[in-house]
Amino acid sequence: MRGRRLPDGELVDLYADGDRWTDDPVRNADLVGEGWLLPGLVDAHTHPGTVKTGPLDDALLRTHLTEHLQAGVTLVRAPGLAGEPPGWFGTDPELPRAVHSGPWLAQHGQFIDGMGRRAQPEQMPDLAAAQAIRSGWAKLIGDWHEDDPALSQDLLLRVVAAVHAVGGRLAVHAQTAVGAAAAARARVDSIEHGQGLDPGLLDTLAANGTALTPTLGVIEQSLQRRLARGDDRALPYLATASVHGKLAAAAVEAGVIVLAGTDYRPHGRVAEEIRALAATGMGAHQALAAGSWVARDYLGLPGLAPGTPADAVVYEEDPRTDLGVLDHPRSIVLRGRLVPGRYRR
Repeated sequence: MRGRRLPDGELVDLYADGDRWTDDPVRNADLVGEGWLLPGLVDAHTHPGTVKTGPLDDALLRTHLTEHLQAGVTLVRAPGLAGEPPGWFGTDPELPRAVHSGPWLAQHGQFIDGMGRRAQPEQMPDLAAAQAIRSGWAKLIGDWHEDDPALSQDLLLRVVAAVHAVGGRLAVHAQTAVGAAAAARARVDSIEHGQGLDPGLLDTLAANGTALTPTLGVIEQSLQRRLARGDDRALPYLATASVHGKLAAAAVEAGVIVLAGTDYRPHGRVAEEIRALAATGMGAHQALAAGSWVARDYLGLPGLAPGTPADAVVYEEDPRTDLGVLDHPRSIVLRGRLVPGRYRR
């Protein structure tokens, strides 16, 4: 590949030597991409393999991952799956790399019926640690409805300690002020959604390296539906959802690691989430970082430097100038191989 490497804009020639980039010429290499080089898009919050409820379906999982890849997503994080995924998840050479936290872990009486595992709070440290041993991550449903009891800060601290003791990381679903504050103060590794988070806690997130995945697009869609219904019972939700974009922009300003994630949007739509983030005022550069190089670094797969995984997406123009070009990649490279597809030339 040849072109301007993001984020620094340096003009580079990169060669795939197996599944690693090198700047040393590789004999008989084909030029498969020229333009603006991005180290692959990342959807850091997606739930492939199911349609909202029901068991994990292997065929549907492949379909969803293919949709991600055709959109330039070379890495996904699944913080919650409908079941333990098959062994090829994240390793199949024709599908995106992936990290996951297995099924969600929730209190009895909370979360979506038929999804995830239910447990008493005192069981959660051991269960989360066991999941982290299997997959590297665990995911808790820290809160649910406004009038449901959120997991306490004390419990989350114990879960964090148990997960970190086995070398894992912990993601926590938070969509109420109480739940988001408990997660922030417990030093979890990532807060998913973060709706209702007190902006005064953003410095705490930044200091602790806690990432925030705002899933802004689906929250804004839900906001519009609830406004249209005029349901007074939704007032607490409306109050936090209406300022969620401002929270995401403020998080970037405070130095928080912000990740782009689509949640239950149709798969392969992370470009829409990146554009939604940019519209908050954080700007195109930071929004693109949330869906590419910052997310890859956070997940341990940095890009576009010698020795890093050979993933990339190439665009005709600088996507930071026009985020619309994310919908039209010139070429996609995964694990050092050109992904078949119909590209602009």
